[in-house]
Amino acid sequence: MPHATILGLSGCSSSGKTTLSRLLRSVFPHTFILHEDDFYKPEDSLPFRDGLRDWDCAASIDMDGLEAALQYVHEHASLPPWLKSKEERNEVDPAGVDTRVVDRLSAEVRQWASQGAGNLVLGLENPLAILDGFLLFGESVQAGVQMRIDVKLFLNADYAKAKERRERRGGYVTLEGFWEDPPGYVDRVVWPNYSQEHGFLFEGGNVEGTVNEKLATELGLCVCPGHGGWSIEQVLEWAVETVKLELEERVR
Repeated sequence: MPHATILGLSGCSSSGKTTLSRLLRSVFPHTFILHEDDFYKPEDSLPFRDGLRDWDCAASIDMDGLEAALQYVHEHASLPPWLKSKEERNEVDPAGVDTRVVDRLSAEVRQWASQGAGNLVLGLENPLAILDGFLLFGESVQAGVQMRIDVKLFLNADYAKAKERRERRGGYVTLEGFWEDPPGYVDRVVWPNYSQEHGFLFEGGNVEGTVNEKLATELGLCVCPGHGGWSIEQVLEWAVETVKLELEERVR
């Protein structure tokens, strides 16, 4: 019977999640992407923070719809037929990874998937579904969503880099049309929300500081090293090896 493994990839907005998700889709066979951003509520129902429409909090996401989609993916090993994604139309930063590196990793993963544990956990009947989302492991995410994520990867965020990336973007395709961040949006909405939701994962609540390794282990959370300073190529290399190990653990 078909059954997908769901890989949750989360971190601050503009931490490189979507870029990494697409790279992993290129490396791992039998892989597709599900975007949390496809589950935003209608714009006129979103809450406000500091006088600005808040796209970066749990209350802006249809968590029940996301949970239902994850359940469908688990049971049917494919995207729900009712889900129409807008996210593939949104711009992302250039990958910044040499195609030869991607080709090498892809060849290594295909070899791994053709034998042993890799063959048991990845194939046409048991694909890998990557859930790309800015808020998957935060304190306000409902338990039904988190419990349906099998492998959990978290990208540390460097404030300066995340802010520069977010402010460089032209805007976002939405259900109603198009959204452009107003001035000061990162400092007034994005970063405060990220800190509020994820501070519990870090020593002293400092999201640019040291991860609480004991807690991360208890939560089954694989946190990328480098404190947000690694290149996307380094992050990709780490993610590929981590995903392989985590998938192997599922059949031991």
